[in-house]
Amino acid sequence: MPGKSPIRIETRFTPREVDELHFKDKNVVVIDVLRASTTIAVALRNGAKEIIPVANVESAVKISGSLFGDVTLRAGERNARRIEGFNLGNSPREFTEAVVRGKSIIFMTTNGTSAMARGRHARKQIIAGFINLSMVVNFLRDLMSDFIILCAGRENGFCIEDAVCAGKIINRLAGDSEPELILDDSGRAAAALDMNFGADILKMLERSTHGAYLSEIGFAEDLKVCGELDSVSVLPVLSGSVIRVNKQDNTRTA
Repeated sequence: MPGKSPIRIETRFTPREVDELHFKDKNVVVIDVLRASTTIAVALRNGAKEIIPVANVESAVKISGSLFGDVTLRAGERNARRIEGFNLGNSPREFTEAVVRGKSIIFMTTNGTSAMARGRHARKQIIAGFINLSMVVNFLRDLMSDFIILCAGRENGFCIEDAVCAGKIINRLAGDSEPELILDDSGRAAAALDMNFGADILKMLERSTHGAYLSEIGFAEDLKVCGELDSVSVLPVLSGSVIRVNKQDNTRTA
């Protein structure tokens, strides 16, 4: 009996120099551990109706003007701090059930939502972090198809936390007896980074450039949320221009 066809995984450490048409009709996993991926998963777990990611403040203001104010929140950050006039920033600890349940959230971040917008033409786009890693891996196992991992990075540069998360996804999948994974050099590097730094996620986050910056400006507690492996059983999926919980998830949002 023939084995399953190999799965090709392309890994991109930053969205830089990747045209959005490159992702057209492909399966894409977007990672922004600190903090957009984490915040989106937490918001949906806590009952947010949907997340609308946008690439800039102007788009956030324009879209919010066409929606009902009592059920819409604007959330986002510049230099990790809440944007003036927005309801929320980008700390997952702000997105409590009391604040977000039933709400549509227009969301703009420096790195994460730009990467999500870059992949908006994907066949399927899912949002991954450490907190929902098993949900992501299980989805990819069921998908049984080639996919691209797109790390948001930091200011169009490499960041270790997204690369380690990418590597942990790859290593989890590689633990299966089949199918064979065909990796590019970036994927092999990500897997090696996970082997070296993925055993203590919080320590890695604290020592990362962006993690250290977040701690300096008062968001050290966010690192604990972002580094808590498999703490949220939610798979955010981008469909069109809106992120919602994967329909097959059994979550509190039902």
